[in-house]
Amino acid sequence: MACKDLVKYEFTSFAYISGMIGFRFNWRWLLALLGIAITCGTIFYSQYLSEKIRREEQQKIEQWLAASKAILNPDLTLPNLIRNEQHSIPIIETNESDSITNYFNLDSLKIQRDPTYLSKQLKIFRSQNQPLEIKWSDSPYTANRYYYGHTALLDQVRYFPLIQLLLVAVLIFFIVYSISSQNRATQNQVWAGMAKETAHQLGTPLSSLQGWIEMLKEEDVSPDTLSELQKDVDRLKLVSDRFSKIGSIPNLEKSDLVFQVRQMMDYMRRRTTSKVQFRLDTNGHDQVEAQISPPLFDWVIENLLKNALDAMEGRGNIDVQIRDEQQKVVIDVQDSGKGISAGNIRRVFDPGFTTKKRGWGLGLTLSKRIIESYHKGELFVKNSESGKGTTFRIILPKI
Repeated sequence: MACKDLVKYEFTSFAYISGMIGFRFNWRWLLALLGIAITCGTIFYSQYLSEKIRREEQQKIEQWLAASKAILNPDLTLPNLIRNEQHSIPIIETNESDSITNYFNLDSLKIQRDPTYLSKQLKIFRSQNQPLEIKWSDSPYTANRYYYGHTALLDQVRYFPLIQLLLVAVLIFFIVYSISSQNRATQNQVWAGMAKETAHQLGTPLSSLQGWIEMLKEEDVSPDTLSELQKDVDRLKLVSDRFSKIGSIPNLEKSDLVFQVRQMMDYMRRRTTSKVQFRLDTNGHDQVEAQISPPLFDWVIENLLKNALDAMEGRGNIDVQIRDEQQKVVIDVQDSGKGISAGNIRRVFDPGFTTKKRGWGLGLTLSKRIIESYHKGELFVKNSESGKGTTFRIILPKI
């Protein structure tokens, strides 16, 4: 099997496995227990509210019976019953000038600690309900006003559906987060497995090709031909090395980013037409150092430069700018190509997404994974405008 066909087979398998990941929903016990806890809590709290309402109804019936008795035999039983049994509704009594004269069912300790507590509660009660008034005389006008607030039961009944909604939202969030985390973990395993397998499969034909080159050196073969063959083999070795590093955690080393970027720009310049102009701006720095894996970092720059070349269709400018900031290094890769539509900006890093007729849509996906997973940095589309070009930004932490 040819190397190209081999790599295509490996990534076709990867695309199939990645597609299947979306249908795997392994529910975690923790989420199940959380759902049971919310359900049980809702049932018990509903029972608690029902019991409180039942007691309120029983109290009203007792008052109704006392009122019926008072109609037949007038006495003070009913007024005393109503006043003594009313322990839930907070009340503030004022005179005709709205000066506080008394209060009922409020926390005495809070009143003692805070002299303004009653005034604050009066303001709240005014916003909640219209006061009730008992007028004692018209001339002079004397009266008492009674401002009252909400009972704890009313607040509980009012806010209980909101609490339920919040708990359900939290449960849904954890479910979605769990599924997303599981899918990412599975994708990571697929990436690593496919990368290792690709590197392993490339190793055998590479060894064979290297052996053939050594044999050809003993024959009457043009040195230029052997040199080109060796370059191709070295290139395949580099690809294999990159895949092997994706399949495992690479060792980061202090490297000069200016050197790495300039090297890849020179490599791409030799493989494109003179109608494409490459420019590197280091903002006056000869060296900018960061902890990177050189083979993987080179792959990212190569992918971004190839992406820029494809967008320009053989004509235009590619500008790379490196900024050495206090806590990070910023690399912008800007092209003068056709740009990316607003609807596709968020999709450019998705596996398999491509607007080109050729390719598998994995270059930017791999690049983002290399920068963010292995280098703890960021890779994103800084800006893009149709017909004017696109700028990709890499952010790497400083050493």
